[in-house]
Amino acid sequence: MLKGSIVALITPMHDDGRVDYESLERLVEFHIEQGTSAIVAVGTTGESATLPVDDHIEVVRQVVKYANGRIAVVGGNGANATAEAVELTEKLNPLGIDAMLGVTPYYNKPSPKGLIAHYKAVAAATDVPQILYNVPGRTALDMPLETVAELSQVNNIIAIKEATGDVSRVAKLRELCGDDFLLYSGDDATAMEFLLAGGDGVISVANNIVPAQFQAMCQAALSGDAQKAAELDAPMRGLYKQLFVEANPIPVKWAAHRMGLIPGGLLRLPLTELEQQHHAVVLNAMRQANIEVNS
Repeated sequence: MLKGSIVALITPMHDDGRVDYESLERLVEFHIEQGTSAIVAVGTTGESATLPVDDHIEVVRQVVKYANGRIAVVGGNGANATAEAVELTEKLNPLGIDAMLGVTPYYNKPSPKGLIAHYKAVAAATDVPQILYNVPGRTALDMPLETVAELSQVNNIIAIKEATGDVSRVAKLRELCGDDFLLYSGDDATAMEFLLAGGDGVISVANNIVPAQFQAMCQAALSGDAQKAAELDAPMRGLYKQLFVEANPIPVKWAAHRMGLIPGGLLRLPLTELEQQHHAVVLNAMRQANIEVNS
C-alpha cells in the first residue's frame, strides 16, 4: 500500500467560487513530476467542508482522470453524519480510487461506540481500502487507541492518519494494530519523528509546495537515516509553522499562488484569503525552504 509523502491537495478556485479544473490538472502533473507518492483529493486541505457533494465527487473524478494511473489517488469520504459519509462512499466507489480517507465525525463528538458504528457502516458500503483520520484540533474529538485497534480488525480499514502530533502513539498503535496496519502522520511538524518511530508515511499540507524536498525527507526517515532526514527537514521547519498562521488551507493556497501553481489564493467562504499581516512570515518561510517565489 501507499508509503512516503502523500499530498493533501488544495482545490483551486475561480473568483466566483467555481472549481478551477485547469489549475487542478496542473497540480496533479506537478506532483507526478516531483515524485509525490499519492494524492488525497478533497480532504480538509481540499476544502471538503465547503464543497457540496456534487463538487466533491467531481473533483475526485477529475483527479483520477488527470492522474491516469500514474499516481495513487485517495478520495475524502468523511462527514459528521454517517448517512452522508456512506453517500459519499457509494458515489466514490466507481471512480477507481485507491483508498478513501474518513475524518472522525466533527462537532457532534460521538462516543467510542458511536465511532465504531460509524466507521463500520462506511466500510460496509465499499470494498475500497479505508483510512481513518484522527485530527482532534479540528474535530474536538480524539479517537481512543483502543477504538483504532478494534477498527483495524475490519478487513478494508487498513490505516490511520494521526494528526495529534503525539509521536508516542506510533509505538502504541503498532503494538495494538499490528505491522500490516499503516500509520500515517497528519502533522508536518512532527512527521520526520513519526516516520523514524516506525510510521509508514505522511499526509502533508507542506507537500503542496515542497513536494520533492518533502518526499526526500520522508524516504530518508523511512530508511532509518535520521541524520540525513534531519538535514533535509531543517529548511522546511519554518513552513510547518507558518502554513498554519491562519486556518489551513488559507496560507498554503496563498503560497501556491506566489509560486505560480494556481492563479489566486481563493477559497470558499467562510474562509477568506491570507491577511496582509501574515504575508511576510509565510514568504520568509518559503525562502528558507528554497522555494522560488514570483515577485
